[in-house]
Amino acid sequence: MHKKIYSHSKLSTYEQCPFKYKIKYIDKVKPVIEKTIEAHLGSAVHETLEWVYNFVKENPENRLNLDEIIVKYIDTWQKDFSKDILVVKKNMTYKDYFNKGIEFLSNYFYMHSPFRDGTIECEKRIEIELDENTMLQGFIDRLVHNIEKGHFEIHDYKTANTLPTQEKMDKDRQLALYSIAIKEIYGKDKEVILIWHYLAHNQKIISKRTNEQLEELKYETKQLIKKIENSMYFPTDKSILCDWCEYREVCPAWNLNSPYSTHVEEKNSENSIENFPAIKKYIVEEKFTGENPADEPDRNFLDIF
Repeated sequence: MHKKIYSHSKLSTYEQCPFKYKIKYIDKVKPVIEKTIEAHLGSAVHETLEWVYNFVKENPENRLNLDEIIVKYIDTWQKDFSKDILVVKKNMTYKDYFNKGIEFLSNYFYMHSPFRDGTIECEKRIEIELDENTMLQGFIDRLVHNIEKGHFEIHDYKTANTLPTQEKMDKDRQLALYSIAIKEIYGKDKEVILIWHYLAHNQKIISKRTNEQLEELKYETKQLIKKIENSMYFPTDKSILCDWCEYREVCPAWNLNSPYSTHVEEKNSENSIENFPAIKKYIVEEKFTGENPADEPDRNFLDIF
C-alpha cells in the first residue's frame, strides 16, 4: 500500500495558513515567487556548512582555513543567484544579505574549527512510520555521535534574525520528531541532544526529550494529520509571514480579484444562521420584537454579537 508522506514543513504550513497548505500541497499550484533572499541566504549557508563537514570527514589529515570556506560560500551564492529573488525589507540589499553569510560563517569558523566533533552525516534523510498508512520524513542538517559523552546530537542551522526562548525550543516539534527516528535506528535507550545554531546571534540553544514526551509528540502529530485530512475548508490566516509568502499575489486575503476568492465566500457561508439551528431558534423566539417573527428581516448570526 502506498503510504501518505508528511514532513514538518508541510504540517507547519497548515498551522501557519490552511489556505497556503491547500494551494501548495493539494492543488499543487506553482508559486508566483520562486524564492526570497532569506531563503537564498539560508540555502547558501547550509550548503557551505555541509561541504565543510563532508570535506573534513573525507580529508581528516587536512585542516580547512576560513578563506577556503568563504570561497565555497561565494561560489554557492552565485550558483543559484538571480535578481528576480524577492527582497521584502526595502532597507536591505542583496549585498547586505550576502555579507550576512560572510559574518555567519566567520563566527561559526572561530567557534567550531577544526570541525572534528564526530559528525556521522550531513543532510541525513530520516523516516518515521506514524501508522500503517502514514509516514513522516525529513532531513537532519547534521548528525553527530559524541563518543566522549556517549550521546547523539541533531544539529540545525538557523539564519533568521529572531532568537527564540528556551521555553519555545523545548516544545519545538521538528528536531524532536527527528530524534524519534534516530532512536529507532540506534536504540530507544540512547540519549539524543537537540542543538540549534542561531547564526545571526552566534548562539546555540540546546534541548532534549524523554521517551514519554516523544510518544506524546507522535500522538499529537497523528492527531494533527487527522485534522488536516478531515478538513473541508482551508481559510486564509493573515500574519506578518504573508510578506514572505510565495502565494500572496493569488491569495484572496490580499487580492480580491484572486481566482481563489471563492474561499472568502465559503467562509461567509459557514457563518450563515442556517448552520446554527439553536441560535436561529433563539433569535426567532426571543430576540425578534415584532408580533410576527416572519416580518423581521433576515439576519446573519454574527450580527447579534
